[in-house]
Amino acid sequence: MEITFALPKGRLLKESVKFLLKCQIDAEETLKESRKLVFRKGGFKFLLVKPMDVPTYVYYGAADVGIAGKDVIEEKGYELYEPLDLGFGKCRLSVAEPVNIEEPYDLEKLSSIRVATKYPKTTDSYFRSKGIHPEIIVLYGSVELAPLVGLSDRIVDLVQTGTTLRENGLREVDVILNSTARLVVNRASLKTKYGKIKPIIEKMKEVIANQR
Repeated sequence: MEITFALPKGRLLKESVKFLLKCQIDAEETLKESRKLVFRKGGFKFLLVKPMDVPTYVYYGAADVGIAGKDVIEEKGYELYEPLDLGFGKCRLSVAEPVNIEEPYDLEKLSSIRVATKYPKTTDSYFRSKGIHPEIIVLYGSVELAPLVGLSDRIVDLVQTGTTLRENGLREVDVILNSTARLVVNRASLKTKYGKIKPIIEKMKEVIANQR
């Protein structure tokens, strides 16, 4: 019985593959330069998908398990089993604004806000929880550009070191959530393939414990 893994392209892939190797799961072929999106090895099928799509593949059962950032899981909002924080891929979803903005960020004084982001649901929920009505502009490219050209007052985006913000005249002013890579599991797969998935989770727990 094959187990299908959804793996995120981009910044998390290399660390995901490295972690899986420690768990005796070989997904190294996914790192090779190619246009292939499906790989098979050792009883596993690996799907290479956009990070934001990992929870979708897992939720709808196209993948049994997946590795996704907490930021993506929160944004998608699917009911997935999320047994493990894998501990890598640390970053934060933050609010940023131009350093020379006329009215600096102050949650007590804001009644409305215009924000550019790739995370509309999380952003909307966060500001509404603070009693602020956000106007959200959804972008899929370089969000940092939006306040520089007057498209938005502020942005909500992932921050690791803050270098990109600084290089574009922006500063981080609020953290919405801290994110790391998580294991997500399809609830139906957990029942139908329990004998295969449970040992994977246990092995991962062991590897995480040994890394501390």
